[in-house]
Amino acid sequence: MARDLPLGNGNVLVNFDAGYNLRDIYYPFVGQENQALDHLSHFGVWTEEDFFWIDYPELKKKASYLNDSMVTNVDCVHERLGLKLQIRDGVDARENIFIRKVKVVNEQERERVVKLYFHLDLHLYGNGVGDTVYYEPDLKSLVFYKGHRYMSLSCYTPDNKSAYPSGFAIGQKEIHGLQGTWRDAEDGHLGGNPIAQGSVDGTIELELKLPAKGSKEGWFWVCFGKDLKEIFRLENEARNVTPQAMLQRTYDYWVRWLAQDRHELGLLPQDIASFYKRSLLVIRTNMDNRGAVIAANDSDIMKFAKDTYSYMWPRDGALITHALDRSGYHALTRRFYEFCRRGLSDEGFLLHKYNPDGSVGSSWHPWVNGKGEKQFAIQEDETALVLYALWHHHRISGTLGQAREEYEAFVIPAADFMSRYKDASGLPLPSYDLWEERYGVHAFTVASVYAGLMAAGNFAEYFKDVSRAVIYRQAADKVKAAAEAQLYDENMKRFLRALYWNDEKRRYEPDLTLDASLYGLFDFEMFPPEDPRIVSTMKAIREQLWVHTEVGGIARYTNDYYHQVTKDIGRVPGNPWFICTLWYAEWLIACAKKEEDLKEAEGLIRWTMAHALPSGILAEQVHPFTGEPLSVSPLTWSHASFVKVTQEYLAKLKELKSGKVQQKEDVSDRKVLQTAGVEFAGELGQRAAKETEQDVSGSVRDATGSGAAAREPAAELAVEAEPEAPVAAPDAKAAGASAEEFASELGLEAQPGDAVDSAGGRSARQEEPAQGRGLSGAKGIRARRKGANR
Repeated sequence: MARDLPLGNGNVLVNFDAGYNLRDIYYPFVGQENQALDHLSHFGVWTEEDFFWIDYPELKKKASYLNDSMVTNVDCVHERLGLKLQIRDGVDARENIFIRKVKVVNEQERERVVKLYFHLDLHLYGNGVGDTVYYEPDLKSLVFYKGHRYMSLSCYTPDNKSAYPSGFAIGQKEIHGLQGTWRDAEDGHLGGNPIAQGSVDGTIELELKLPAKGSKEGWFWVCFGKDLKEIFRLENEARNVTPQAMLQRTYDYWVRWLAQDRHELGLLPQDIASFYKRSLLVIRTNMDNRGAVIAANDSDIMKFAKDTYSYMWPRDGALITHALDRSGYHALTRRFYEFCRRGLSDEGFLLHKYNPDGSVGSSWHPWVNGKGEKQFAIQEDETALVLYALWHHHRISGTLGQAREEYEAFVIPAADFMSRYKDASGLPLPSYDLWEERYGVHAFTVASVYAGLMAAGNFAEYFKDVSRAVIYRQAADKVKAAAEAQLYDENMKRFLRALYWNDEKRRYEPDLTLDASLYGLFDFEMFPPEDPRIVSTMKAIREQLWVHTEVGGIARYTNDYYHQVTKDIGRVPGNPWFICTLWYAEWLIACAKKEEDLKEAEGLIRWTMAHALPSGILAEQVHPFTGEPLSVSPLTWSHASFVKVTQEYLAKLKELKSGKVQQKEDVSDRKVLQTAGVEFAGELGQRAAKETEQDVSGSVRDATGSGAAAREPAAELAVEAEPEAPVAAPDAKAAGASAEEFASELGLEAQPGDAVDSAGGRSARQEEPAQGRGLSGAKGIRARRKGANR
């Protein structure tokens, strides 16, 4: 079941399923420690006539986000019971608190009592062993804890002056046939058991008295902390500020955050501009505040492989942050590059993937080949693309002058590794492909290594490191020459996907499979998009990888097995992927000479939007016959590809209208990749290259055409997790900061918010409640003495 409507602040991330059940709860890292572990937390409504859970088919729902924000807007109608619900959820932008507003509308002409039930089924630290939940009398809340993970569940209605549930239930589940306390809610009466341990859950009740043809609001919130003291602090904050004001400031924060984008979105059709903004927000939900950019956080995929996409793949992160850099979010992307710098191995490469805390992620890449010989278990494009994106980051953000330490600590070791890890022709030695399926020399990887070496040469030139600048560029030139000689097939008139070393024949053998990732040959600036060889390759991708059903879209490659639904390869070469379809659109944009040439690309942009979930969420791929999402949802890379293609589309549109590039955000990647401006004398460069070649080459020698992997033993990998940042969302802001301080961190002026009212969006401005104007009794809450209830 696809995940939908993610909400987060960089420390907390929550996902819903298609029924709007809360399914994933990540804390304290985005993507690490799913405190729900894919178990369903229920939300239900009792009336004297009947009871229903939010996922009951009889309850008609329309779920989306509230305007261009990270607050949900879910309208529900139960016609038989004469009830309407409006639910608005958000994760506070300053504190680690999830907030839910529920407006209940009585359609009947009589007073009624309605009870709302919020249930939490937690597995703290990602397992259900040794949890405790108890009713906290000072807070009048349920508190869940294990070790250094604490969560509280609270509620209130404006009819009461303080937070107070009208009932609660605490118990065990998943043992002795017990389903959980949510079952107790269905008769409208909760048992009130005060504590339980082991595999536990809890439910609270909020009773509302609705006038005839009238409405009432109920509020729920969940606080996240690492000890009881932190829970008390957050509960005090929620009650003093009020959940209403928290939800409002969260809405305002994301509206202002989007306003930082530097593109002239007014030139785009409104629906494309709105989808672009939604993609930026979805990307942000999957970015941890300590720098990890997570591929996806859909725990449903665990059913297939007992693992998830909740890792930081350096390649994905590089391409995602590259799109954000072009939007102007440089402070945010900076954390990613710092994360990569910490993760670089002693040999100078990045590993397969990383956990959000910086530790090494799980992998299926072996460190020995079939003959028992050591090989590097890497995808070399991951190292190369971080280098490539890092150059763009500093050029666009204007921070090259501050990059000296980064140049020495990351760029030099990474570029030195890529300069060494090659065969005699200049081609990179084998590594795993971007699809993580095959070990060989892949065109996508070759193009990325070329781009990475060119970027490294630019860094070296900027810092007047003459010798390295020459060596890196010469290595890049050799990569390109070798690719032209060995990766282009004259008979097929297109580039090859890969070369695989045949040890018996002592030579490379070509992989003739057509693969959409061949787009990288132009996107990473190895060849211009108008190069006849690129043109014929991209046309072949469009003709042979297009899915010939009503759904359409472009597959990854011919006979793609991943989540394959049919063997009719001629009609369905593979499931349509959003990134692959958008890659082709990007090439069309790059080749456009007049506005009319952009129509096909705009059509593919709209194809992407049409096959998203109604909320604007993009999965990894879609079913070729039904269009339903397949694999994980949302996939961060899908949204980043939409952002980048829209940026390219807008830049080309402006260029064609005016005849020139008007601002730096519209400069093509090709222009950004050009040198920093320091020129070298040819003779001096050649001499410096000879003098330093031996030092830079190091001890890993070039292979002599054998295609064998480097044989020198790798040093033991020691990628240590950084100390956790202070719990402050989303920009590491200390608790209790003023509105002015908080806003100044965004580069904005503090201002009163537009009310997130029940009318559906922005209303008259209103001031946040002053301290002490919150829920009564909040100041009287005291923290228990250290060690209590642990």
